[in-house]
Amino acid sequence: MAGKSVVNEANEIQLAIELVKLGARLQLLESETSLSRERLLKIYKELKGVSPPKGMLPFSADWFMTWQPNIHSSLFMNIYRYLVEHADISGIDAIIKAYRLYLEQVSCVSPDDAVLSLTRAWTLVRFFDGKMLTFAKCSECGGHFVAHSLDLHNEFRCGLCHVPSRAGKTKKSKEGELAMVA
Repeated sequence: MAGKSVVNEANEIQLAIELVKLGARLQLLESETSLSRERLLKIYKELKGVSPPKGMLPFSADWFMTWQPNIHSSLFMNIYRYLVEHADISGIDAIIKAYRLYLEQVSCVSPDDAVLSLTRAWTLVRFFDGKMLTFAKCSECGGHFVAHSLDLHNEFRCGLCHVPSRAGKTKKSKEGELAMVA
């Protein structure tokens, strides 16, 4: 019986390591593993070289509705849904695999460069499980996009078919334009 406990703890440590490498916050680690907070802190500090960020996890579904986050969230959730329905995986394993595929699709070398963090992806899945968010089918392209469950979805148009006028006009993109002009 003790041997099984050691194997389980080793699996939990491996899971925690994988989650930290993907950018998970401490609260996510505490929810998905049975390791003590002290052990998780030690793992986090050892891998990242710094203490984990403090503060609350994102808790508003509205972040997922803004233009760029909605596109990234929709991509992740479509990958996640496909894996759950066709690859016979679920839970945190499905989230990890879907997140890795998401990073590959958006060509991110590091999870730190992605629009959607692992913690937000995990939160997104929880919002879907809690029926706060759902998919809405775009009436133009037919794609499935993240939407509030209680919104009306008739004639829904996604952020790719109906790009907002200020989309992509970030400080970073303006600096890039200025650098090209100079």
